[in-house]
Amino acid sequence: MGRTSNQKEVTLKTAKKLGLLPEEFEKIKEVLGRTPNFTELSLYSVMWSEHCSYKNSVYWLKTLPKEGPQMLAKAGEENAGLVDIGDGIGCAFKIESHNHPSAVEPYQGAATGVGGINRDIFTMGARPIAQLNSLRFGDIKLDRTKWLVKGIVKGIGDYGNAFGVPVVGGEVYFNNCYNTNPLVNAMSVGIVKEGNVISAISKGVGNPVYIVGSSTGKDGIHGATFASEDITENSSQDLPSVQVGDPFQEKLLLEASLEVIKTKAVVGMQDMGAAGIICSSSEMSDKGKHGMIIDLDKVPLRQKDMHPFEILLSESQERMLVIAEKGKEKKVEAVFKKWDLNCVQIGEVTGDGELKFYKEGELAAQVPATSLVLGGGAPVYQREYKKPPYYAKIKKITIDDIPEPEDLKKVAQHLTTALNLASKRWVIEQYDTMVGTKNMNTNAPSDAAIVNVKGTNKALVMTTDCNSKYVYTDPKKGTEIAVAEAARNIVCSGGKPLAITNCLNFGNPYNPEVYWQFVEAVKGMGNACRKFKTPVTGGNVSFYNQSSIKGKVEPVYPTPVIGMIGLLNNKENLMTLDFKQKGDVIFLIGECKNDINSSEYLTSYHKIKLSPIPEFDIDEELKVQKVIQNLIKEKIIKSAHDVSEGGIYITLIESAMHRKLGFDITSEGEIRTDAFLFGESQSRVIVSVSPKKESEFIDFMINSQVEFAMLGHVTKGSLRIDDESYGHIKQVKNSYNSALEKTLK
Repeated sequence: MGRTSNQKEVTLKTAKKLGLLPEEFEKIKEVLGRTPNFTELSLYSVMWSEHCSYKNSVYWLKTLPKEGPQMLAKAGEENAGLVDIGDGIGCAFKIESHNHPSAVEPYQGAATGVGGINRDIFTMGARPIAQLNSLRFGDIKLDRTKWLVKGIVKGIGDYGNAFGVPVVGGEVYFNNCYNTNPLVNAMSVGIVKEGNVISAISKGVGNPVYIVGSSTGKDGIHGATFASEDITENSSQDLPSVQVGDPFQEKLLLEASLEVIKTKAVVGMQDMGAAGIICSSSEMSDKGKHGMIIDLDKVPLRQKDMHPFEILLSESQERMLVIAEKGKEKKVEAVFKKWDLNCVQIGEVTGDGELKFYKEGELAAQVPATSLVLGGGAPVYQREYKKPPYYAKIKKITIDDIPEPEDLKKVAQHLTTALNLASKRWVIEQYDTMVGTKNMNTNAPSDAAIVNVKGTNKALVMTTDCNSKYVYTDPKKGTEIAVAEAARNIVCSGGKPLAITNCLNFGNPYNPEVYWQFVEAVKGMGNACRKFKTPVTGGNVSFYNQSSIKGKVEPVYPTPVIGMIGLLNNKENLMTLDFKQKGDVIFLIGECKNDINSSEYLTSYHKIKLSPIPEFDIDEELKVQKVIQNLIKEKIIKSAHDVSEGGIYITLIESAMHRKLGFDITSEGEIRTDAFLFGESQSRVIVSVSPKKESEFIDFMINSQVEFAMLGHVTKGSLRIDDESYGHIKQVKNSYNSALEKTLK
């Protein structure tokens, strides 16, 4: 391999500063057959960072199930997952984190997270039709937390609203472990017709390489490296690592991309997200077993005197790399000109597998494409792991250790306004949930979001789920529950679970206790996905989510967020969670347990942080979900709402509020009343049934051999439990809806 331009060779000290391990520096020298220059070393530092290479996680990720008849692309093959929904239509979907940028600049950090995940969808040829998110914040009493909440929510809302894709679902949780390091996980879902899918590949010697979209600046340089290190007191100084987004530019890029694909002049296309040009050029080249020659002087810049490494690593937003078919350049250029976007040929495809970057006529860097990427030359590690000491302490707590409060009405009032349970209406109102006219939940809510697939009788059902407190308590079973609840939400909405994407948020992988949490969580995810036949289409690993303040390191709770897609084959089977009319009978499907473990009731009312995980049997979960599917198909029930955080009481008031109805129920005598009302044992669903179908429902349930119990009936608005008044739905609804907004003032 020839020498590169007159940049000085670097030392081990420089490599360490860029986040590379000594053995990695030696490996780079071995690959190149020489000592790299600074530009080359910078390329390896970002491409071998955890954010790009998954070097500390990929060994375990490979154990996840990826096969299924519905799969159109395996995990890691494309920018996003792709599943078949019939009628010649594919669904592309993915979830990714933008945690570190959002921690230091919440508005742009969150906004560019939304922009990046949407680009992953439309670079495949799919039009984004829905967005979801999963957000985690610290103590809401802190001014910094309020600043983060407002900035992040506004960033998501402003970008998504301007881009024109509705936010249809998500979740928001608060816990002190996220005080410094919030989690911002953004999911995008799109649809693509058969024949319009484009791959992130580079091939065909002599084919032109284009950079399209925005100009390149210094924002986001070493952003991938920044995402692979701890948040500290000094992280605010890393603002150059935070990108700046322009949703209007992205909207133009979306339309131009979908139009240029139809010209059949495009060989491959990839978003420039983490690590910018070097990531796209290396990954596309590796996939096609080709190389590239790139002239960095041709890259449109918005800042003068940028060094080669800055141009290559910039994470400026709204840019993509496009490989066109030689001879069809004018077709490609005409489309981007029409949309008033940069479309500049910066190089061409070669057949030698080498990436050669020139600046001012000199070779600034030369590296083998495969040596940079996941699955190629990027290192793979299995880190040491061990069970944390806190895990042993959890096992000792039982319900008998907790006195039952005399005034359960007071508990109910407390939980109605507890921020992890109360309405997130203030957040939702910042988003445009109806743009595009595909959201089918605008008139009544379901457990999962339902989005119309126009021109068919189908709809997509989607959700994001994870109770990180459960995962902290038991990473394996807690992650099984996250997958199970996602599937339960889809089933309760009338859908069939198809596949998942994931966003795995953990602390530092070099911490053996954190790595144990990660390994156990991946095992639990694999178990559950195999049970529910929901293969993993891909996703994102986000390590280093922790605070390092004044020398004390605190990892966040392990938070493996599950984004699940399901299919509603017949829109007539759409099921909502709201009670429909007075006199309908309320039933509980699934077994009620004498269990308050890890419940919000135990955490926020009794102030007990550590307790065992709620009871969960995955085989019972499957039975319950099958019963719900059949009840909906046979049109026996009028509503379905899964019992999750807050227990039966919160489930009931959520079902009652939409139509301002109430309920009159009786608790089960064998179960402690607080456990009955507020416990969070799994695999339970509240349904309502017309009195005319009560007998049919009971006969069906007896034949199903799944536990069930009649709780009571729907009222005009009063809330009664065991012949005691718990108030009226109007007052409860007001408290539930206003809790977060009042706290943020």
